[in-house]
Amino acid sequence: MPVRVLVAAPGRLYGRRVNKEPRVSETDPHAEIREEVRKLCARFPGEYWRKLDAARAYPSEFVAALTEAGYLAALIPEEYGGAGLPLSAAAAILETVQAEGCNGAACHAQMYIMGTILRHGSEAQKREYLPKIATGALRLQAFGVTEPTSGTDTTSLRTFARREGDHYVVNGQKVWTSRAEHSDLMLLLARTTPKEQAKSRTDGLSTFIVDMRQALGHGMTIRPIRTMMNHNSTEIFFDNMVVPAENLVGEEGRGFRYILDGMNAERLLIAAECVGDAKWFTAKSVAYAKERRVFARPIGQNQGIQFPIAKAYAQMRAAELLVAEGCRKFAAGLPCGEEANMAKMLAAEASWAAGEACIQTHGGFGFAEEYDVERKFRETRLYQVAPISTNLILSYLAEHVLGLPRSY
Repeated sequence: MPVRVLVAAPGRLYGRRVNKEPRVSETDPHAEIREEVRKLCARFPGEYWRKLDAARAYPSEFVAALTEAGYLAALIPEEYGGAGLPLSAAAAILETVQAEGCNGAACHAQMYIMGTILRHGSEAQKREYLPKIATGALRLQAFGVTEPTSGTDTTSLRTFARREGDHYVVNGQKVWTSRAEHSDLMLLLARTTPKEQAKSRTDGLSTFIVDMRQALGHGMTIRPIRTMMNHNSTEIFFDNMVVPAENLVGEEGRGFRYILDGMNAERLLIAAECVGDAKWFTAKSVAYAKERRVFARPIGQNQGIQFPIAKAYAQMRAAELLVAEGCRKFAAGLPCGEEANMAKMLAAEASWAAGEACIQTHGGFGFAEEYDVERKFRETRLYQVAPISTNLILSYLAEHVLGLPRSY
């Protein structure tokens, strides 16, 4: 069965059909996709992002363009209206978005959130939601997991969904739920069995599809949280919010496992974005270091400028290779938790190092909005904390890879 290659032609959701073994460049199997994404991103230059950043506004036009071109449906199977491409293609899309100076955080969650529905949802749920997500008729951008009291200790969350006949009644609170004001659907993790009655600490949590269009103002309240970067973060309050029982994903009480199932994809895609950020910073640093002259010589001639840029580049390349290996294992159905976690950690550190080098290279101009460096600097810092902190990744590696005693 042939697959569709995404082409960002105006007015078309997908481009031409090709064989299962597409003609690709010798070194990059997704070179064609990257090139088309670059063309799309060129329509949204730095000025576009600076205006949004100042107003803390959502990039609706950019998200619409990505949706129209089919990029946000890359991982949705063809039978549900998507492109059916591998995770490596989605990684290439998001990496290129970041490398071109844009910000995929406005819509990247849709790529990995929908995997929970795809892998664990009923056929009726897949037929109802996935085709509409693929066309952009519905946006699945909100992921309700984190809470103020539990943080990354997800098994201690308190939001509770109580079964009453053909529906659940939800009460509780979520925080750092990004894009909630710009999403039609939310994937919600809530407790359905009291923690003290659960068989294990990971049991008793369930996953729901929440139609936010119906719930807003009827048991759901959204409050925006202004942050150092334009990330459209919010906190959400549930006060007797009704969710139809048919919106339960999979089996009641197994939601934590369903959420974990999508974490590797999430971390690999975020890592790819950080690789893209590092590439953007490095390109900016190199160009400026060649052009800027002080004491009658380009500043890039000085090793004090060269070395931080070169080191960050080396860090980025190492992370890039781990992303590729993680995506390869994910596509083959092999365990990839080690690669996904290491890729996310190393890529986040590489993008921060590249950003630091870029600021230093530009000097005072690095803090000027018109150069876009300070905006990207703020944006990329997030990924050493979210969606999982570097410390928790190190704990995972220590326990699950190296066999050391559990630390928490």
